Amino acid sequence: VQLQASGGGLVQPGGSLRLSCAASGFTLDYYAIGWFRQAPGKEREFVSAIIWSGTSKSYADSVKGRFTISRDNAKNTAYLQMNSLKFEDTAVYYCAGKPEDYSGHVFNTEDEYDYWGQGTKVTVSS
Repeated sequence: VQLQASGGGLVQPGGSLRLSCAASGFTLDYYAIGWFRQAPGKEREFVSAIIWSGTSKSYADSVKGRFTISRDNAKNTAYLQMNSLKFEDTAVYYCAGKPEDYSGHVFNTEDEYDYWGQGTKVTVSS
């Protein structure tokens, strides 16, 4: 079971990036996906999460209205579209997976996730 996050890079304030989280070794349909980030000198924090079907999503207040989480189970990949990026969005972004319980609950804490990708770095700088 592996998750591979990619798509990070250097972007100017106000710019956009799309992160991808590719799953291998398992079928993404059976998993909830979460995105978390860790800024330099800070603890890892929740960014967004999505249930297996994509019908329920959750966002941290700091990214609401700017970030959009989605998934394409046929491609075994989840995404995080990040628009209107700010300096404070600079962080290493991690995707995480958790076997679904099919309750419709969106999982937004680290402890709930079982599998983690290696992280992709996003730097917002002028």
